Amino acid sequence: MSSTWFRRIKKGILTSTNEKKEAPDGIWHKCPECKTTTTVQELEEHYYVCPKCNYHNRINSEEYFNILFDEEYDVQLLFENIAPKDKLGFVDLKPYDARLRDAQRSTGLKDAMTVGVGKMNGNNLVIACMNFNFIGGSMGSVVGEKISRGIDYAIQHKMPFMIISKSGGARMMESAFSLMQMAKTSAKLTQLAKAQLPYISLMTDPTTGGVTASYAMLGDINIAEPKALIGFAGPRVIKETIKKDLPPGFQRSEFLLDHGFLDFIVQRQNLKEKLTNVIEWYMKGK
Repeated sequence: MSSTWFRRIKKGILTSTNEKKEAPDGIWHKCPECKTTTTVQELEEHYYVCPKCNYHNRINSEEYFNILFDEEYDVQLLFENIAPKDKLGFVDLKPYDARLRDAQRSTGLKDAMTVGVGKMNGNNLVIACMNFNFIGGSMGSVVGEKISRGIDYAIQHKMPFMIISKSGGARMMESAFSLMQMAKTSAKLTQLAKAQLPYISLMTDPTTGGVTASYAMLGDINIAEPKALIGFAGPRVIKETIKKDLPPGFQRSEFLLDHGFLDFIVQRQNLKEKLTNVIEWYMKGK
């Protein structure tokens, strides 16, 4: 019995059901935690927090400034002229100089730290906010310099100072120049304390490495967002080192709160109100 083979020479009828449709970028967001899909607009209206599972998505300085600073007042960005340099000629998978150019091109930022001054519910405040989208929010010489100058500005104008941390730690491509920022920023915070001005540290997911080992944990008030990973070394490294299973929720903000490392955990939608109460309490009579 012979068989007959044939080849389709015309395309089938195309209908609206079998035509491929792609949604434009920037419309939909899928929650990394619960996989719920929402519109980007709805996510922004919920302060970039998943409306179903309360997962706090990572955001950067632009979003935090929009959330915290009053709309009716202009926000002034400070020290925007400071940019990093590849003093060591460091090369790993690619030259550090090229990595910096790529990060600057993709983010529109010069480095991983943005400092802004404005009003929060009418109260003056200087905020230094880390940008995780710039080489993982790593702490290099520019980050330390901007924090130091931000503290000087706060002292000069008698304003409270806040750092929003979100970082993978020290920037390995700058070697000792990066590690020096731990001591530098800690010393500058001592000057802020002597000026009797409050320092508020907000730790977000993730806050790790040399950032945690320096300014992130030195606040007059240490606060965090829900379920933020906070620690020096990561849980995988610790588990492999001690050869033991870690407690549930280890290094998450709730675990740190239970063990006395944090003063409180705050939902992002309540952040502005909580910070206002803290600042007004500290600055009362000053």
